[in-house]
Parts: sequence; C-alpha cells; structure tokens
Amino acid sequence: MPHLFLYGPSGSGKTTIGKALAERLCLPFIDSDQIIEANAGMTIPQIVEAHGMAKVRELETAALEQIVKDKESVIALGGGALLREENRTLVEASGKVILLKAEPPTLIERLQNDPNERPLLAGDLKSKLTEYLESRKEHYDSFQRTIHVDGKTLEEISREIQIVVGRHRLSAMGEYDVIVGQIANLSHSNSFIVTDENVAKYHLNKLGDEKSIVLPAGEEHKNLETVSRLWQAFLENGLDRKSAVIALGGGVIGDLTGFAASTYMRGVDWITIPTTLLAMVDASLGGKTGFDLPEGKNLIGSFHPPRLVLADPSLLLTLSDRDLRSGMAEVVKHGIIADPELFALCANSLDWVKNNMEEIVKRAMAVKIRIIEEDPYEKGIRATLNLGHTVGHAVELVSGFKLSHGEAVSIGMVVEARYAERIGVAKRGLTDEIEKTLSGLGLPVKISKALPRDEIVRAMRVDKKRNAKSIRFALPIEVGKVELMDVDDLENVIASHAVAKQSPR
Repeated sequence: MPHLFLYGPSGSGKTTIGKALAERLCLPFIDSDQIIEANAGMTIPQIVEAHGMAKVRELETAALEQIVKDKESVIALGGGALLREENRTLVEASGKVILLKAEPPTLIERLQNDPNERPLLAGDLKSKLTEYLESRKEHYDSFQRTIHVDGKTLEEISREIQIVVGRHRLSAMGEYDVIVGQIANLSHSNSFIVTDENVAKYHLNKLGDEKSIVLPAGEEHKNLETVSRLWQAFLENGLDRKSAVIALGGGVIGDLTGFAASTYMRGVDWITIPTTLLAMVDASLGGKTGFDLPEGKNLIGSFHPPRLVLADPSLLLTLSDRDLRSGMAEVVKHGIIADPELFALCANSLDWVKNNMEEIVKRAMAVKIRIIEEDPYEKGIRATLNLGHTVGHAVELVSGFKLSHGEAVSIGMVVEARYAERIGVAKRGLTDEIEKTLSGLGLPVKISKALPRDEIVRAMRVDKKRNAKSIRFALPIEVGKVELMDVDDLENVIASHAVAKQSPR
C-alpha cells in the first residue's frame, strides 16, 4: 500500500499530526528531517552553517530515496522537501501527499513556542515568515490534497486526512483496514471468492485464478440454503482456519459470505470488496452478517468484522442508473444523520454524482465509520443508522423485493421524517427537504397503493429492532441530527403518508 506524506510550511503541524495519524492507522511514523540528521550525524542547522542549504537538499533527496523503500508509513516532510522536481516525482510515485495549510497568525504562534531552530526563519519571525510563504505560495498551491488546520483538533484533522486519502483503521470490533483503492492492489493468496452471476461477468477475472463460487443474484437467495451451499463449497475446496474468503459483490453477497465465514470452523477471515454503491457506503462496514427468513430480513446473523474492506469506485462504472440511485439513498441517509455537507452534495444530479463518485464514497463511508467506532455492537448511537430502515425493510418485503433496498429506504426515510414532524420532534419543513433531495435523484418517496398498509405494519412488527411492545425508530430531527425513539403505534407512523399511484418497480 502507498505511503502517506504530510507536507507544508514550518509550523503547520506535520510532525504532531503525523504521529497522531500514524497511531490511528497503526502505521510507523517517520520524520524525514530526523533521517537527514541521523545520516549526516549533524542537526539541520549545523549542516546549513557548515555546508549551506544546498547540502541539506542533497541529503534530503538521499533520505527520501531511503524512506520510500521502507514499508508503508506516515511521513512528515521538511517544508521544502519537494521543491526539487526529482523529489516530488519520487514521493508522488510512492504514495499520497497531503498539504497542511495554516494562516500566518497560527504559524507564528506555533513557531514562537517551538524550541527547534529554523535557519530559514532566523531573525524577525513575522517578516521572514511572510517572505517564506510568498516565495512558496505557487509551489504549495500546486498540491491537490490540501487540509486547512486552523482551529481544528488533532482528531478532526486526522479524520479529515483519512477521508481525503480514503484510508481508515477500525479497532472497536477487532482491527481491520477500510481502504478506498484499486482492486488490482489486493494481495489474496490462499483465498476463496464468493460472488454472484451479475458481478462475475464484469469483475471476477480481476482477482486472477483463485477458486470461486458463483451464486444466483438477488435478495430472494439470501437464505439458509445458500449459506449451506457456501459451507459445502468451503469444505470441498479445502478451506482451513488459515484461509480467507473474499466477498465480491453487493450487500447480499457480503452478508451471506460474512455469516458463512463467521460460522465455518468457528470463524475464518474474510475480505469484502463491495461492487455496489449501497454496499460500499453501508453494508460492507461494521461486521454485520446474516440472512433472511420468510418473516423478515436479516433475522439470523452475527457480528464478524472482515479483515479488510476494499472499496474501488471504478467498479461502480458497470452499475445501472437504478442501482446507483439505490445506493444514493444510503448516502442521503448518512448526510441526514451526521454530515450536512454530504446531504447538500446529494442535491446535485445523478450525472454530477457519477463524475464525483470517489468523493461521495469517501464522505459517506466516513460517517458510518465514525459511528461504528463509537458503538460497534449497536448499543446506542449506531442504531441511528437504521434511519428509514424500519419502514423501508417492511415496504421492501411486502413489495416482494420488486422495490430495491435503496428505493424502499428512500420511502422509509420520508415516511419516518413525516411522522417525526407530525409528533413535533422534527424541524418544520424537514420532510419536504428530504423528499426533494431523494426525488431529485430519481428515487421513490411514496408508498404504492399496490402495497397493503396492514401487511406493511405486520412486517414492521417482526423487525429485529423491536423491544417488548414497541420498536425503536431512528427519527430525523434536522439535517445532521437523528434521535432514537420507541414507538408502539405503528399504524400511526404511516397513517398520513401520501401514496403513489404506480405499482412497485
């Protein structure tokens, strides 16, 4: 995997932020200035005094050539380390560069409290810093990935960097990496691939000649019979406790594969490579696995986190518009729960979404990751991720799965938002705001007349979130805020919701 390089002016916090980021990602931390000093046997100010700044740049190139050969690390670079074109070419070929920016008052405050000697800023700090920043403005502005650090905590900056680079390390339920990257970079020896007939024709060959099983596609096959097929396939192909199973597909394949892996030989490793937007931003994260019963979705399951989640946005290019829209329902949901900026992005057209898919995936994944890190086993805040799902699962089931999961969740979010407004807990106009965003993406927002209300209520009553006589709903209060409430009058939830004339798709 590629290195992460932190770059920027003196005082921008490269070393402090780098150490915090490395700890979050369980990666080594390297300070390039320390490598230079160790190799030279002198401090950088001593090198400048004895040999001049040109010597520092020469030693810097040698240090970078040494660093990039090391294992994946978080690396803090000197403030001028990439002024040499050869250094920049070397570093950008070896990883991702994040430029840290801070306003001059922030830099001055930090540098005044920094005991380290900085030859380029010796003398009147304010005037020297102004000259320093002006001389490097064009250079620093040329870097694409930029993080502004003013007024932010270390945790906020670290999270923002993780979103930009598409790299997270979850530790609340076992430790595993979540990476937005290319499927071609996956190392997967001694593994067995589970996929479905729709995905296999587009993507199975990208994983080489590993042993595999191709399942029929569709929610209707998410049952115990299919799980049993997987157990049998694992046995027939000689999988042992050191083997890994790769789930290549959408949410159904991920849920089935994860559950089969969690129970085969009392648990084997698995890797998930989601191939739908819905799976990337939701189903692949958090370690939930399981299958359906005739009475409802996901009634049997387990928590079994994967060893790795690898989300490759290029795999989404083969999706139909309907599948993309379905995934966008979960993206909208994440924006409503905790990211108003993401929700605002969802107001753009589906064509805009297609052209900005990587940004959408990274931001939406980050919302769920932050929540499941805090509450891995759904004892509290993680239940907010069920926004739209209590009604949505019931609508999906009663439609005979003619509605996709995302389409049903879209309807569910509008129904639940309208209920929250009606009982006075939601901001007035919230339902219209949510409905407009979902409709703009081409998603359904009304329950079809073809779906009997009593059957929807009956399906809601067997929801796995029920508690005695009530069901815990995640109700939207405003964009960026959702609260959990126990509701026992399920008929009232959908009582005044408008119905659509069309039949389910």
